Amino acid sequence: MNIQLLQCARMNYSSSRISHKTISISLIWRRMNCTVGSTTEEIVIPQKIPRGPTDILRALESTIVKDPTAAHYKFHDDPYLIPNSNLGKRSLSMAQEAGRKAAHWVRKENVDLFQHKEAEPFINMFAPPKVYKEDSIVSIDDLKECIEKVNVDDSILVYKLLKGKSVEIELEVMQSMLELLCFYNSQDSLPEEFIEERWFRQSAKGERQRKTWKDGAFAEEIFISIKEPNAEAYSAIIQGMGKYYQIDRATQLFEEAKQKGLTLNVNTYNTLIEAGNLLKENYDMRWSYIVQLLNEMNDKKLKPNLGTLNALLYCLSSMGSKVSKDYALKSLSEFRKFGIEPSLASWSFILQIYCKERGPTSTILFDIMNEIENKEHMIRDIRDVNFFVTAMNICRYHLNDVSLAKRVDKLLHYGNNYNLIGDSFRESLYYRHFFILSVNSEPIQEFMQNVYDKLVPHIYTPELSVIEEILKSIEISGAIEFLPKLWSDMIIFDLCRKESILNFVIDIMISNEPKNDPDLVEKFANIGADIYEKVMNQNEMKTNLITVTGDMLGNIMVLFLRNKSFDKAWDLFITLDKQQQKVLGVPRFESLSALIDACIEEKVPSKAILCLAYAADVGYENVDELAKELQSKLTLDETHLQKLSKIVGQHVIIETNE
Repeated sequence: MNIQLLQCARMNYSSSRISHKTISISLIWRRMNCTVGSTTEEIVIPQKIPRGPTDILRALESTIVKDPTAAHYKFHDDPYLIPNSNLGKRSLSMAQEAGRKAAHWVRKENVDLFQHKEAEPFINMFAPPKVYKEDSIVSIDDLKECIEKVNVDDSILVYKLLKGKSVEIELEVMQSMLELLCFYNSQDSLPEEFIEERWFRQSAKGERQRKTWKDGAFAEEIFISIKEPNAEAYSAIIQGMGKYYQIDRATQLFEEAKQKGLTLNVNTYNTLIEAGNLLKENYDMRWSYIVQLLNEMNDKKLKPNLGTLNALLYCLSSMGSKVSKDYALKSLSEFRKFGIEPSLASWSFILQIYCKERGPTSTILFDIMNEIENKEHMIRDIRDVNFFVTAMNICRYHLNDVSLAKRVDKLLHYGNNYNLIGDSFRESLYYRHFFILSVNSEPIQEFMQNVYDKLVPHIYTPELSVIEEILKSIEISGAIEFLPKLWSDMIIFDLCRKESILNFVIDIMISNEPKNDPDLVEKFANIGADIYEKVMNQNEMKTNLITVTGDMLGNIMVLFLRNKSFDKAWDLFITLDKQQQKVLGVPRFESLSALIDACIEEKVPSKAILCLAYAADVGYENVDELAKELQSKLTLDETHLQKLSKIVGQHVIIETNE
């Protein structure tokens, strides 16, 4: 939360800077257009312009064009040390984070070694944190400091120590303590300096609506300890319970507060509006409940805010009622009368309302983009981070419009809007939709040049499903020149463990022979060699082993033969012949025929006869034709003819001789 507030502050500063520039330009324009006889305007130059500690760095950063092909600054600028796969990026980032955690632990456990204060003024973040124990001497100021620093566990311990000494705690401090406990559910949150863990952890956390509120925890103890809870106390406990889905108890406290005649704040009503989906069964009952709460807010002269609008739209987004669209538009209109402009979360809910999976096609995203594009947006609701993923999902599945997807992507990269991508999971999901839509809508050449080469691998590492779509596009368009690069990336991204993807790559190379490009033929043979080595050297102890099939090995053999690598093809055939118990099925007749033709070309009849024997053993019927071709193109001695007669029969030999 603190990181998001910091981002908001940075965005606000950027907006104010733009506004100041606009005013200056407007003033200059008016001076240029004033007549000679008019009164001149006096320009007042301020003695000082307030500057932040990072303004110079931001000014320098604005002069540098961002390079999407460069690795993230957190990685070492070395091609051998920069991770490319998703697992590598996560592992290295979390390893660095673990190092920082270890440093924090050392500082915390050895407070006496970190008491030097050489910086002037002193930087509090460099100081070791205070350690509170059961025998610590504490005061109210210590409790206030723990609350201010958002240290939940320390706040609870200090509070207990104060109560144990019968220290009277002010109601204002009690309220701050209650709000802290309710917001964080009576447990410490992840420190804001651990950015990487927050970035990767949220993807696994999920957003399931399940009760996580700690019943009977310290937050409820604090609330009960207040002799006569006021509206602020009720508001805090109700919002906390609503946030962690203890809806039934939150509703009971809400009714209790109303019976006492207390006027709760608008955010409490927002929490209960959002809980309407869980409290009421059908759509009509939900909408009646929402209207009831809005009427209560009106009676109590509570002015709604953006949270009210988003809570309302959230409920409507889960309704399948046909009138939910009308309710949504009316709500937007009414709230704009109050001067409340929708945030990105609001537009995300509008998309969910209009673009149902089984509903009619809606083009409302075009209207939304006309409203919000070419603007820098700041986070105003925690769910603003859902907009870009939702919009790209609509572009792919609902509208199948790549031009609109490019507009969404342009908005994401406008100003500091990329801060609203959310976390690693949302980022990957966003680019997955964008890549698959682009590769299925554009020529493969344009996709590889304008999308793939710019974003892979430092911005986005494609998943297996994306690679499969790219391979399909390569197969359809016949753009086999991109296959070696894609295969190289697949190895780096560790995406070569699935049998179907390996067979797909081999099939593309077999079906599209580059006859006039010897360099590409060689690259295809190298890919075949990579696959052959991978499947034959698998660790037998692992699960999900790749099944080695005769068809796969036969196709790899053809790739070797196309590259004039007869020795490699023959070695593969020997392996195929001797390890038949490990190989499922047999090669296609065309693969064996190609090997026999190569044997004839190399003038090695003994090897050709061995191939014929294998073909006959596996039951192919056209062996006689191959035998005749072998006799007609090579001069066979008596030994060769005897072996051949045992394979195809003496009548074939006699007919050929005649």
